[in-house]
This record gives sequence, structure tokens and C-alpha cells, in this order.
Amino acid sequence: MRNGRNVAIGQQQLETPIGKGTERRATTSAPRMSARDWLLLGLLSLIWGGSFFFAKVAVEDIGPLTVVLGRVSIAAVILNLLVVSRGLTMPRRLAGWTPFIVMGVLNSIIPYSLIFWGEIHIASGLAAILNATTPLFTMLVAHVATTDERLTPARVGGVVIGLLGVVAIMGGDLLQITSSNGLAQLAVLAASLSYGISGVYGRRLKGTPPMISAGAQMTAATVMLAPIALLVERPWATTTPELDSVASVLALAILSTAIAYLIFFRILASAGASNVSLVTLLVPVSSLTLGALFLDESFVLAQLGGMALIAAGLLLIDGRVLHRFRQSRPAIAPS
Repeated sequence: MRNGRNVAIGQQQLETPIGKGTERRATTSAPRMSARDWLLLGLLSLIWGGSFFFAKVAVEDIGPLTVVLGRVSIAAVILNLLVVSRGLTMPRRLAGWTPFIVMGVLNSIIPYSLIFWGEIHIASGLAAILNATTPLFTMLVAHVATTDERLTPARVGGVVIGLLGVVAIMGGDLLQITSSNGLAQLAVLAASLSYGISGVYGRRLKGTPPMISAGAQMTAATVMLAPIALLVERPWATTTPELDSVASVLALAILSTAIAYLIFFRILASAGASNVSLVTLLVPVSSLTLGALFLDESFVLAQLGGMALIAAGLLLIDGRVLHRFRQSRPAIAPS
């Protein structure tokens, strides 16, 4: 969610678009969403919510680094083919690849690896809820690292409410932070922080065609991660993974990465960044539903309450609900 992440890098910002850099509030209202836009937004939330589901299935038989490598490498091939088919060209010099190398680390390798490792120990729905904190971290990073995206009182309130949601979700694990569950939840939160940093850094890619940003980022991530994953996990020495695990890796790459980019940019073009960022509020719902239906994951009241607090914080950061409330208040005539 990012979520709004910088629109030049897309998703991802695959796991959650509002979060990777919520845009500054404009003086004009966001474009109205058509029925088609809402349909595509729901589809995108299902796809990105499904990424947590697919990851949970994949890491049962395949090491998390190998799953990440499969995701970024297959997506890189697809996106590069799309770049060529549209007559675009990748950077020709090493200096031109520098920002994509950084984005490959911050927006792919680190967060994907942390989330996939975390899902070995915690439910996919819980991982999705914790990952929805990305916009909160983005606000904090932007406040420190930029001069034009400072925290406002409303945004501070949104961050505080969202962090209270995190506390509610983690509950007793905060007192046992070194347990496997506690460390897994911290890993997902660290992934959200990495997404937030990448969203702020990715502002320098403004003006770069989104397909090039996406393809170059995935290509750089593949080149850097391949030797690490092969040396650390030695996938050829492990047992043959089950068919559902292999299928989940393919779904992560094709559906939750390459196709998700195309849908994201389609909504972005017709409805704007603020509207497409709303997908961050829907992704945990999709992930929780898929986990309950197919993985026997149960809803926990504290998690649902925490998700509600995070959603309230995101809405406050987004600002549109507060803006409409102010507009709806009747004017008080002077006495």
C-alpha cells in the first residue's frame, strides 16, 4: 500500500499503495470514481490481498528468499517484455540504474523477504493488517527527510491512532517480543518501514515511465538477490516443493505483481492517486477473507479492532473524510 506511493514506482508497491507516500492534500477534490473504477479497485485489492495468501502457501515448502527470487525474476521478464512491446528502452548506463538498484532493495528485496519470512510464523491476514501501516511510516519518514511533506495535526493524529492499532494487534506479543510470533510481526512492520522509505526516495523517479520504473526495479532486484538466495537457501538441495507452492510463486509473480501493475496504473490514470490509494484499506479485508476460507485462519477480535484503528488513522491522514465533514457543518451566523 505506495499509499499513495510515488506513482512512478507503482505498487507495490505491490503490497499496499496508499502507504508508500500519501500525497499532499490538494485544494481541489479528487476525481469521482466511476462504477468501473470501483470494480477495478476491488479487483486490485483482491489481487494484492491474495499476495499474502500466496506467500503463506509458498513458504510452506520453499525458502522465503527463493520465493522472493521467483516473484521478482518472473515479474521482471514479463515487465521487460511489456517495455519492449511499447517501444520503451531501459537505462543504457550504470549511473541510470542507480535509483532502480536502491528501489530494488528498499521496495522489493527487503520488504518481500521480511514479509515472507514473517508469514512462516504468523497468519497471512495478520501480515496484511500490519503491512497496512505503511502510510503511517511514510508520513514519519517524509516529515524527517523532506521539506514539503511535513506532518500536520491531522496527520499526527492519524499516525497516533494507527500505531495504537498496532499495539492492539500485537497485544501480549509486545511482552514476548523475542518469541517467533513477536519477531515475525516486527519483521512485517520493518517491511512497512522499508516501503515507506522507498516511497519517499522514489519521488526522484517522477517523470520516468511507470513501466520502466517497475521493470527496472524488478530486474535490479533479481540480479542482486539471485546469488544471495542461491547461496543461503540452496534450493536445489531441498526436497521437491509441492505443486501448490510452485503455483503460488507463479501467482505472486504474474498476478500479484505484473498484472497488478497494469490495473493499478489504469485506475491511477482515470481516478487519480488519492482514489487508488484507497486500496490499502481493502487489502487486509481480502487477505483475511482468503485466509479464513482456504487456510483455516481465524479472525481475532483484537486484530479486527486494531485493523479498524489503522483504517481510521489512514482515513484521517487521507483527509477527505475530515474535509467533507467540515464542509457539511452549517455555517454559524455572527451574533
